[in-house]
Amino acid sequence: MNSLCAALRLARTEQVGPRTWLRLVTQYGTPAAALDALPGLPARGRTQPVIPPLDSIKREIDATLAMGGQFLTLLDADYPPLLRHIPDAPPVLSVLGSIACLRKPGIGIVGARNASAHGLRLAESLATELSDSGLTIISGLARGIDAAAHKGALYRQGLTIAAIAGGLDCPYPPQNAALQDHIAKMGAVVTEAPLGTAPQGRHFPRRNRLIAGLALGCVVVEAAPHSGTLITARMAADYGREVFAVPGSPLDPRCRGSNDLLRKGAILTERAADILPHIALFDPEQAVAEQHDTKSTPDLFAPLLPSAPRGAEDRNFKNIDKKQSVKRNTPLLPAPPATALDPAQHLLDLLSFTPIAVDDLIRRCQFSASAVLAALTQLELSGQVTTYQDGRVGLTNGQAETSR
Repeated sequence: MNSLCAALRLARTEQVGPRTWLRLVTQYGTPAAALDALPGLPARGRTQPVIPPLDSIKREIDATLAMGGQFLTLLDADYPPLLRHIPDAPPVLSVLGSIACLRKPGIGIVGARNASAHGLRLAESLATELSDSGLTIISGLARGIDAAAHKGALYRQGLTIAAIAGGLDCPYPPQNAALQDHIAKMGAVVTEAPLGTAPQGRHFPRRNRLIAGLALGCVVVEAAPHSGTLITARMAADYGREVFAVPGSPLDPRCRGSNDLLRKGAILTERAADILPHIALFDPEQAVAEQHDTKSTPDLFAPLLPSAPRGAEDRNFKNIDKKQSVKRNTPLLPAPPATALDPAQHLLDLLSFTPIAVDDLIRRCQFSASAVLAALTQLELSGQVTTYQDGRVGLTNGQAETSR
């Protein structure tokens, strides 16, 4: 319980996002040690991080457990293996339902909220067929395609996972509250938001990465250009997962985004048989083993290290090679001895407003990986460095930070 409290307090600290959480825990060894060190870290140009009081965290834990929920942290062996290895894996998950469900092979089905009747019928039938084939159906509980996918999985008592943007006690949209309850009984409802969090627009990209990160692949059924559905598909491609798209009428604006995915190399999908040959029904642990270098340093926190971010120039749907999506894991090394050169200052000299991959930064300086990560954490907390959505880092230029 003490470890969970510390992990939650660190995760609920406003200036500590998923990447910063991981860097702090990697550097200091435990969430409790990271919490102790946090007030002493530099915060030039920015107020000190406000750590939530222990009593409020205990109330959140008690309330979640009282409604039948559970918590998973990145330090837990039961944490979903595919999700663990995305660059911005959520430090803490709140789960209503079966935790074991999160470790089974699954596929995401997402699409338009204002879907056509044809799209709804197709999403439901695809979910039923894929569920019959042994896959867990993962979606976002939204109106339209998402709800149809969940219902298709439940039609024959299949497993389904709903990734939601708000707290477990705030079903959204409200008309899907009964569906959320049904999913919790037959599968799992998962979120990284605390209880009482009403979904807002800024929460949905984080929800989308849960769908993309949990799944072996993602199926898009109707998506308008610039829609949240395409964000999910983009994330899935960035994580090295298969992307499928159902073709639609060029006259229907709801299909322009999904048709564009097909032009960019997504797998054309009309039925479950178009998907299954591309999705191996193996244990997700095996997928992780194939995606990651197994010769990394055998350290307790080595499995927690994020995969190397992919450059923007590589962020497309063509020729995705899942076995090559991660070049290496950054080994954890002891902190280097004190030198006359300050790592943080050296990194500021190397960085510019043009983002760069962390691995490239490490190769261009004389410090160990652990020293670079520690310095980046300090610079990020002080507001001098920004970590972007694709994992690259650069000097803060006054624009809104997209991800921490």
